[in-house]
Amino acid sequence: MIVLYTNWSTVWLMTGLGIGTVFVILIVLFAVLSVFSKVTRKTRDKVLTGVEAVKSVVEKEEIAESTRNAAIATAVYLYMQGRHDEESGIITIHHPDHPLWHAELNEHL
Repeated sequence: MIVLYTNWSTVWLMTGLGIGTVFVILIVLFAVLSVFSKVTRKTRDKVLTGVEAVKSVVEKEEIAESTRNAAIATAVYLYMQGRHDEESGIITIHHPDHPLWHAELNEHL
């Protein structure tokens, strides 16, 4: 009969180190996440104050509406005066002989 020699002190030491390592990593992870939570909370508060400032500007929609009406009026005026672009309706696409990836792989060509 073969008797296995087991050094129990080493077994318990390795078990303790493994479990201890897991708990230390969990504690460090908890600390890092709590720090990130505090940082993002401060950033979110700053963003919310910025959003409130933007809302106050957007509520003054008279400026935006008059600007939009001016843009539409200018576009209609230019169209009626014939100052708009004349498009040919032809699309031209030039293909190189070898795409870049092909040229890189086959430099001898």
